[in-house]
Amino acid sequence: MKEDPRFYACIMAGGSGERFWPMSRARSPKQLTKLFGETTLIEETVNRLKGVVPHANIFVLTNQVQLEATRAALPMLSPDQIIAEPAKRDTAPAAALAVALVRSRDPHGVMAVLSADALIHDSARCGQQIRAALVRATKTDALLTFGIPPTHPATGFGYLELGEKLEQNEDGEFRRVKRFVEKPDTVTAQHYVDSKRFLWNAGMFVWRAEAFLAEAEKNASGLAKFIREFPSAHPSVGSGQKSSPGANQAAQLYIEERFPTLEPKVSLDYAIMEKAAAVEVMTAEFDWDDAGLWTALPKHLPPDPSGNTLRGPVTTVASTNNIAVSNGRRIALCGVKDLVVIETADAILVCHRDAVQNIKQVVAQLPKELL
Repeated sequence: MKEDPRFYACIMAGGSGERFWPMSRARSPKQLTKLFGETTLIEETVNRLKGVVPHANIFVLTNQVQLEATRAALPMLSPDQIIAEPAKRDTAPAAALAVALVRSRDPHGVMAVLSADALIHDSARCGQQIRAALVRATKTDALLTFGIPPTHPATGFGYLELGEKLEQNEDGEFRRVKRFVEKPDTVTAQHYVDSKRFLWNAGMFVWRAEAFLAEAEKNASGLAKFIREFPSAHPSVGSGQKSSPGANQAAQLYIEERFPTLEPKVSLDYAIMEKAAAVEVMTAEFDWDDAGLWTALPKHLPPDPSGNTLRGPVTTVASTNNIAVSNGRRIALCGVKDLVVIETADAILVCHRDAVQNIKQVVAQLPKELL
C-alpha cells in the first residue's frame, strides 16, 4: 500500500493502565510496557499504519507525566508530533484537539483516531481496513467507527446496533449505525450476541476533519470554537514537511491556555457520536482485544501443561491455572491455583484471578512512590 498525504492519524495514549499494576505505572502505563511481546503496544499501533499514513502525519496525544517516555518509545516520530494534554478532559476534548491538529495543517484532511493500547495481531488486515475507512470518509459527511464481532456476552464494552448495509468490497463491509448502546448486563449482552445485529464499540474512529467540526458546531459549540481558532500550520499541508517552529510554539501556547477549559468534559461517544446525523461502522476483520486485565494474558501467551501462563523466571510445583510474571527475581509457586502473581523491583502483586477487576482499589490505597 502507498501512503496517502491526505491521510492523518491521531493516537490516544494518555491512559494510566491501573489494572496492570505493578508493571503499569503513571509514567509507564500499559501502552509503554512490553506485556505481550518484544515491542510496546504504542509502537505496534504506529507500525500498523505503515503504508497507510505518512509518519509525518501521525500525532500522539499523551499527558505531561508520560511525554518523555512516549517520545522515547517512538523515535520514528518527531518530538513535536507527540503532544501532552495539559489537563485531563476526557475523550471528547481529546478528539477535538486531534481534529484541530490535523485541520491546522490541512483543512481537507481525513483522519483516523486510534487507541494506543489495543492488542491486534493481524496488523496487515487492520491497516488495510483503516485505509479503506479513510477512503470512504473522503466521500461522506458521516463519522465512521469500527465494530468488533462479539465473541462472548461482554458487559465491559459498549455496543453498536447495525442498520442498513451501505457498501461491501474486498476491504470489508460498511453499515449504518442504528444506535449506540451503553455497557449492558449479562442477559442483555447475551441477547445482543444471539441477535447478530450488534458489534462491540472498539473506540476506533475515522472522519474528515471538516465533518467532525460540523457535528461539533451542532452538538458541542465549545469544542467547535476550540477547533476553529486553533493556530494554522498550513505551510506543511500534504507535503510531509514539518511546520515552522513559530507555528509549533503558537499551537503549544494555545493548547496550554485553552485545552484545560474545554467543555464538555465528557466522552466522545456521548458528546458527538451518539448525536451525529450519520454514523457508519466498518465490521472489523482483524483480531482485537482491549487487554484490560491481567487475565487477558493467557489468550496471547501459550500456557504450560498445567495451564499456567508464565513470563520471566518462574518455577512451579503442583500449581495450576496461575498467571505469573517476573521482571527479575525468581517466583516460585507451590500447590496453588488461580492466582495472579506479578513481580517488579519495588512491588509484588498477589491476587485471585477472579479479583483482578479490583486492582484499581488497591492502587487507590498505595503510597505515591508506587504509582
